[in-house]
Amino acid sequence: MERGPMKVAGFGFKQDVTLASLREALVAAGGLAGLAAVATISDKADAEALKQLAREYGVPIKAVPADILAGIDTSTQSRRIIEKFGTGSVAEAAALAAAGPRARLIATRAVSRDRTATAAIAEGDGE
Repeated sequence: MERGPMKVAGFGFKQDVTLASLREALVAAGGLAGLAAVATISDKADAEALKQLAREYGVPIKAVPADILAGIDTSTQSRRIIEKFGTGSVAEAAALAAAGPRARLIATRAVSRDRTATAAIAEGDGE
């Protein structure tokens, strides 16, 4: 059976992020139409706000190991994020990594108004 491209929203966020901020960043990045999963760096994948968002939209959370994120080329480049994670944008890198080997960004990083959450959307073939 032929499956269409899979859309994954990648997130980067601060520890104290709220569900509202994650949702706002996602909407700013293009929303949830056709979303198959949400993704972030492994050590943040069990954040309560992200779990609430995934439950709300009925999608799984894909945890991406930090060593996979490091070195993924992203459209957005943040010096602070490059120094900390080895990639320009955690949200963009997580979306690309989780969407599969030939994934492409369809929405670059969007930031919530309170600056605690970023979201980006990638499309790919999945695993």
